[in-house]
Amino acid sequence: MKLQNAPHLAIDLVNASTTVPFADAVEREQQTFLSLRTSSQAKALRHVFFAERAAKTPDWLKHVKPVEIRKALVIGGGTMGASIAYALNTAAGIGVTIIERDRDGAERASSNAKELINAALQRELIDEEKAADILARIAIVTSFDRLPNAELAIETVFEDMEVKRTVLAELDAVLRKNAIIATNTSYLDIDEMASVLADPSRLVGLHFFAPVHIMKLLEIVRGEATGDTALATAFILAKRLRKIPVLAGVCDGFIGNRILSRYRAATETLLLSGATPWDIDEAMAEFGYMMGPYEAQDMSGLDIAHANRIWWNAAQNSKHRQLPVSNRLFAEGRLGVKTGAGWYRYPGGEKTIDPLVEDLIREEARIAGVKRWGISHDEIRRFVLAEVIKEAADILDEGIAQSAADIDLVLIHGYGFPRWRGGLMHYAAETKMTARA
Repeated sequence: MKLQNAPHLAIDLVNASTTVPFADAVEREQQTFLSLRTSSQAKALRHVFFAERAAKTPDWLKHVKPVEIRKALVIGGGTMGASIAYALNTAAGIGVTIIERDRDGAERASSNAKELINAALQRELIDEEKAADILARIAIVTSFDRLPNAELAIETVFEDMEVKRTVLAELDAVLRKNAIIATNTSYLDIDEMASVLADPSRLVGLHFFAPVHIMKLLEIVRGEATGDTALATAFILAKRLRKIPVLAGVCDGFIGNRILSRYRAATETLLLSGATPWDIDEAMAEFGYMMGPYEAQDMSGLDIAHANRIWWNAAQNSKHRQLPVSNRLFAEGRLGVKTGAGWYRYPGGEKTIDPLVEDLIREEARIAGVKRWGISHDEIRRFVLAEVIKEAADILDEGIAQSAADIDLVLIHGYGFPRWRGGLMHYAAETKMTARA
C-alpha cells in the first residue's frame, strides 16, 4: 500500500487487530502536523534556520579579494591557542606554527595539541595515520625568528592590553606586509591594539569560542581601522572552518560577553534580593538552558569570571559589574569544580547544594543593606530576561550588532540560549517582552 500525505503514520499497519480506522489516523496525523507547523517553536526554529544561512560574507564585502591562507601562526599554545591551531589544521587544512615564549610553554602547547588529537582518536573520528599527519602539520617554536611565511597570525595570549600590544608589535616587525593579524580577545579594545601597528587596517578580531573545534560561533570584530581585506579574509576563514560568522563592532565584550556580563549582574542582584544560586539555575534550566549560570560558572571556573571583572573595573566600566557575592567566593578560594567547591560543593565529583553559600549571600545582603524576600522562578526569569533584552537592544541601537538575528545567533551558538525559542531578540519580539516587563 502506498500512503500519500502520511509518511509517518502513528499506526501499526501490520497489526490487523488495530481499532483505529485508517482514515481517522490519517486525519489525526494531518491535524497534528498542522498544529506543530504553526506553533511558536516551529516559527522560532524556522527563524534560526534562515538566520544561520544568512550568516555569510556581507554583500558589501563580496567585491573584495581576500588573502588566501595556506599557513598561519598562533601566538600562545594554551587551551584556546592549541584548540585554534587544531581547528585551523583539521577543518581548514592550514599548516600552523604555534609560538611560545620558552621551552616550558612549548611543552605545554605540545601536550595540549596531543590531547585534542588523542580525544579525536578515542572517538574514532580519525585514525593513527591521520593523527600523525595532524601532529606533523602543527609546529611549535619559541622565537619570532625564522618564522614561516604565513598569511595569518592569531594572538591568543593573556587578556592584558600591554601584553597583547607587545606581541602585536613583535608580529608587525616580522610578518609579511600583506599578512592579516587577528586577536582572539574576548573583551579588550582592538582599536587600542591596532595603534601599535604600522598598518592598523590589517588587524581584525576573531573571537573564537571554546572548544574551538566544536563550537560553531565566530565573532568577527571590526575595529575603526580594520580594512575590508582583513574582514573579507575573516569571513572566508570562517567558511573554511565551518563556523557561523557574526560581525561585531568594538565595545566592552562585543556582543556575547557584553550580554553575559549583564546576565551575571542580573543574577547577582537576585541573589542579594532573596534568590539562591540553585533557584536561579533551576529557573533558567526550566526556560530551556542546558544548565543555569551558576552551575556553568562552576564548570568554567570562578577565577576566569573574576579576572574579567578585574579588567572591567580597571577600565572603569563597572556600571553593571559590582558583584560582591561572586568576589567573596573567589576570595575564599571557591573556584568551582576544579577546587571541589564554588557555588555548589562537589564531594566525590557530585554537585551538592551548600548551605554555607546561602549564609554568605545573606551576610553580603546585610552589608549592602538589602532586605531579602521570596522570589519565584517566574519572577527570576522575567527579571533576568528583561535585563539582557535591554542590553541586547542597546547593542543593536549602538550598531555593535548588525541585526537582531545576529544577536540571536550569538546567544544560541555561544551561550546556550535555547534554540527552540529562536534566540533572545526573536523571543523578545514574539512575547513583546521589554526591560519593563
